[in-house]
Amino acid sequence: MKHYAELIRHPGNEGLFWALECSLIATLRGQSLHVHVQGLRGTGKTTIIRAAGHLRPLITRVRGCPYNCHPQRPHCPLHKDLPVPELQALGTEQVPMPFLEISHSAKLGTVVGSIDLAKLTQAEGAVAAILPGTLPRAHRGVVFIDEINRLADTAPELTDVLLDLMGTKPGRVQIEETGLPIVELPVQVSVWAASNPDEDPGPLGEVRRQLCDRFDYTVDVQRPAEPAAVRSIIAPAQMESGDDRVAFLDAKAQSEWPAVAGEIWEALARFYVEEGLESLRGLEAITAGACLAALYEGRTQVLVDDIVRVAPFALSHRTEVNGLAKALQRMQACVAGVAFPAEQEPQAKPRPMAIPRPESSVNKPNWDKPLPTIPPFGRGLLAGLTRLFVPPRPGPAGPSTIPDERYSFPKCSQTMPGVDSNGGGEETPLPRSPLTAACPLQELDPEEVVQSAEELARKRKG
Repeated sequence: MKHYAELIRHPGNEGLFWALECSLIATLRGQSLHVHVQGLRGTGKTTIIRAAGHLRPLITRVRGCPYNCHPQRPHCPLHKDLPVPELQALGTEQVPMPFLEISHSAKLGTVVGSIDLAKLTQAEGAVAAILPGTLPRAHRGVVFIDEINRLADTAPELTDVLLDLMGTKPGRVQIEETGLPIVELPVQVSVWAASNPDEDPGPLGEVRRQLCDRFDYTVDVQRPAEPAAVRSIIAPAQMESGDDRVAFLDAKAQSEWPAVAGEIWEALARFYVEEGLESLRGLEAITAGACLAALYEGRTQVLVDDIVRVAPFALSHRTEVNGLAKALQRMQACVAGVAFPAEQEPQAKPRPMAIPRPESSVNKPNWDKPLPTIPPFGRGLLAGLTRLFVPPRPGPAGPSTIPDERYSFPKCSQTMPGVDSNGGGEETPLPRSPLTAACPLQELDPEEVVQSAEELARKRKG
């Protein structure tokens, strides 16, 4: 496996390097920062994570403690109740930060803890004791889970343990064995995970949305797009030392925690309410990441650029894909102090209403506005439809009416003035209006267009 210093950074994976190093700094400071990386197979996700796991600065613990107890804050069943003189007599030691993996074949007992069979079956002085699992032994370190979307689908009991562990900071692990009292341990651990969203059973957000929300950051890794980056990856490189990077992370962990201005807190709170985020963990991840970004750059004050830099990692798995860009714009505007206009609500379709009278001053129509003209294409389409569905008009020498044997007009279904409503009298057929050029409404003469039933019957008989 390549050393961390040999790995090539390019625009498709540089976000992962930054997120993992920030997680290491947070872990050294006694804080958990969970990172989930997703991307296509072969993009180097697992390689980068395992190489970053070898950047393990030293931590100080109680000598020989399998739970990595802090000398000033012992928490395990072996040391938490010891008097201070006895604890000091045990001494301390420096060990590399834990970096452990949980495989898909792991059992619940090996992950959480179980009865120590070696102590239980020893010939002399047999005793029932707890054997710590992977999570308790990774206290103050990192746990890596590859293809976590598959684990969430095939091992729901392990998923529930992770939900309990990552639900709070620090998390907790509860060990239950028959015949032994329940052991509850606080565990401060950062969880790193990788997944391929295009493979079964699908993205982690679709398999276990709760577990996906537990991760502070979700980083998308893309394939390299430049030939120079590809050549650097496949070409052999000279081995470089990673001690400088470890010293850099250790020094950043010892630095003063940056301050956040009150205006930024107010802007983030307003953004949470206006955007309707489901979980407060998104804001917690943004603020923690912004402080780590400032710490990473050697500053003691969080800037707007720090908020904008970490927001995509914290919101990509908590916001709809189509609305992520809009949410980021709204966040940038809120933090920068610019009033971002609220999204316009879709207007309801107006209810049908009568045209108001001309003397009305409310919604008064523009009577003087000419009717819209028909474009040339529309005029050609209208002429074609007219030829199909409207009979041709007779010429000057032809009859004044269309022969009834070819074109018959439907009878009027409603009674008209002068016609017996019970069926008496002669029903007047609907007249066919002549095809004339359109004219403005105000130029129409009602006396020429509107005729009574008697006039229509007289014209027909004549």
